[in-house]
Parts: sequence; structure tokens; C-alpha cells
Amino acid sequence: MTYKLLKRALSTSTYRSRPQVCIVGAGPAGFYAAMHLTKKLESVNIDILEKLPVPFGLIRYGVAPDHPEVKNVINQFTKVAQQPNVNFYGNITLGKDVHLHQLRQHYDAVLLSYGAEEDKTLGIENEDATNVIAARRFVGWYNGLPWDKDLKVDLSGRTAVILGQGNVALDVARILLMPIDELKKTDITEHALSALSESKLKEVYLVGRRGPLQVAFTIKELREQLKLKNCRTIWNEKDFVNVDKLVPDLPRPRKRLTELMLKSLNENQTITDNDQTKYFKPVFFRSPNKFLVDQNNQLTGIELTCTKLVGDKLEEQRCVPTEERDILNCDLAFRSIGYKSIQADKDLILNHGVVENNKGIVEDSAGLGKLYVAGWLGTGPVGVILHTMGNAFQVAKIMLDNLSNTDNNYNKSGFTEIKKIISENNGNVIDWGGWEKIDRFEKEQGKVKGKPREKVCSVEKMIEIANN
Repeated sequence: MTYKLLKRALSTSTYRSRPQVCIVGAGPAGFYAAMHLTKKLESVNIDILEKLPVPFGLIRYGVAPDHPEVKNVINQFTKVAQQPNVNFYGNITLGKDVHLHQLRQHYDAVLLSYGAEEDKTLGIENEDATNVIAARRFVGWYNGLPWDKDLKVDLSGRTAVILGQGNVALDVARILLMPIDELKKTDITEHALSALSESKLKEVYLVGRRGPLQVAFTIKELREQLKLKNCRTIWNEKDFVNVDKLVPDLPRPRKRLTELMLKSLNENQTITDNDQTKYFKPVFFRSPNKFLVDQNNQLTGIELTCTKLVGDKLEEQRCVPTEERDILNCDLAFRSIGYKSIQADKDLILNHGVVENNKGIVEDSAGLGKLYVAGWLGTGPVGVILHTMGNAFQVAKIMLDNLSNTDNNYNKSGFTEIKKIISENNGNVIDWGGWEKIDRFEKEQGKVKGKPREKVCSVEKMIEIANN
């Protein structure tokens, strides 16, 4: 049956109600899936459940405050949520307020899209030292994630080191080095702005175990970094030996990125005593071996293992350690080596931080609604938001195919029954109207300070505003 025929059948039938779909996670993957489902199948009821009282996940809490253009997708997601057959229910924790088997019992299909909220660890000596911080938590700190708002970030030292060379690592570097006057115009949290305004940091190292031809950050983020006011980028020429000879054969995106690095390398590399100038220092072919600490477990530096690439073909080269070691003295270190998902419910099976699935299909148990996964929970924390959109659309299409081919009578009760279960554990479910109150409050507070919004960083305060 085609989608159009299914729409007609579902909308005119007196024997069957709408298929009930539950999406767990109100971030990009969840909203993109809902967008595709409602566009292709009007006669479907979608309930989006979210752990926080507020929607948008990574868009709200992961995108850097100086990237408002990326956050514009919130306007599209808002239109999806405002459709009469889409419902948002915030402040609901899977595995606590409601369990997966209960959702599958009362919905025809359940899509898990709650992302990756834990960071990967290095597993090296003294990783628990004071001033060794997960980049993920730092991002949550400056973006107002409630459980990161009290993070202790000591910016009184001169040198910070970021371990990792992806876009998140560059976001962290840029926020640390950006002039305060520019940050004031963004929706960065007030507590982060206050701390950064007192920062004594002069230099930020970006350390990667491979070479410039293997960096994970993209040209957009590097270009922004290179344009920072009162900030100079210092490269190590030894890291770029023979790189220029390989440029012509690189794929176009990698070629443009490498050409930009080489162009920057050939510009002014002089370090001055100017108090206003800060320095961004990418370092390649180094892997952290252990954190160095004093008698109080305070970070003093990082011991790095020098590495090299082996193999003839560029795309097949492997990074291997050498016997050489370096010491990089620093006052603050960020671990930025990726995220991983959590096991939100005991019935979920995760393998290396990813829910096991086949093209988005998790499993099919008799008598229960079909289970799907989309976004980082199913693919791993890779790619930008555009990649997540593509994956969510693909999984949503499979969901539609299964809905159109099923012999179900669509007699599941959906949130009607789930609400009874949740009310036993949680009396503070926040609907879309509650979020709109929080949204208005944040914008009003931001207007007073000349910002787009001042985020509420407390779950309790969010609930209070939503219920007012």
C-alpha cells in the first residue's frame, strides 16, 4: 500500500484509529523523524518524550553560542511540535518514570533518539586530577545544561590543552579565546560569561595523535578560529613536511581544509609580549600518556607520546607510538575524544555505546510495538547535524514502510495509558505550552541583558515557570 492510500485509509476508516508512535528524545534525530513521519502520513499520532523539561537537545545544549544560524532549525522543529497530531512531553526519564516495555506495549512503534550524553575517557594515569575536564561538560556548562551548571572551571592559569581535534574541540578553543565583548552578544550563560571575563588564559593547545591530513574538524570551524580578534595561530612547521606535495590528490573538502592550514602556516608565526594577544597552537603527532600532578592532585602538565603514521597509501595509514616523549606544561586540560550513549533502560542492549540495530530496526518482539533507533544512539556520535537529519529520515521511511505493510488495527492507547504510569512516579510532566512559557521567560531575561535569551539552568526553576 502506498503512503497516499494509507493516509486515505487511516483517515476514513471507522474501524481503526491512528497509529500511535512514541519518540524518546526531543533532539535533532527525534524531531527530524517526526517531521518526515507527519509529512508523509498525516493520520499518525506522535508523542515526543524528553528527559529535560525543554526540547531540542543538542541544538540547545551542544551548538556553540556564537553559532545562532545553526540553531535556526529550531523554527522548523517548532512547526512540527505545533501540529495537532504531535505532542511534546518533557521531564520524563526513560527507565525511571516509564520503561521501554511499557512504551512498546502501548504504542505501535517506538523510536529511540536520545543521543549520546556521556563522554569517552582516555583511561590514563591521573585522569581524575583537578582541572582535567570533559569537553562535553564544559560545553554543557557554557550552554546551560542543568547538570553541568555547577562545573568548576579554573581559568586562572596561563595554558590550556585540548586533547582531540574535532569540531567540539575547536568550539572549546574558540570560546576560551574569544573576546568577551563578542560572547556578550550570544546566549552563553551568565555564569560562564562571568568566569570567562576573568580568565587569565593566554594560550590554548589543540593536541591530536595523527597529522594535519587526518584532522576531524571542518573548514568552517577552522576559518572562524583563524579570524578571531586578538588571537594568533601558531603551527609547528615540522608537522607539515611534504604535506604541500600531497594536496593536489586530496578529495576536495580535505584539499580546501589543508590549503587553509598551509596558508595560515605561511603567515605571521611570531609570538609577542602583547598583553592583548592570545595564542592558538595546534599540535600533531602526540598522544596523551599520563597527566602530571602535584601533591594536591592539581594538574601541572601532560606527558605526551610522540607518534608517527605508517603505510604507503594515505587513506590506509595507521598511527603508531614511538619511544619519544614530550612534556607539555599546562594549568587546565579538556578531554575531547568523543561521546557515547547510556543504557537508559535495562531492556536495551548497547555495544560500544551504540544500540545494536539493522538500518534503524532494533528488534521485533511478538505483541509489542516495533522498536527503532535513530541519530547518535544508533550510529555512534559521528557527523554533523545534516548527517543526523539524513539518518533520521531513513529510519522514518522504514517506519512508514512497516506501518503501511502491517495488519494491525491500530488499537494501541498511546499516551493515555502511559500518562497513568508516569503519574505514579512523576507529577511534573511539561507539555509544549509549558515549554513556551519557559521560552518566553528566557527571551525576556535575555532582552534585559542585550542577549537573544538567558537560559534557565535549573530543572526546578523550569518546572516552576512552566506550571505558573
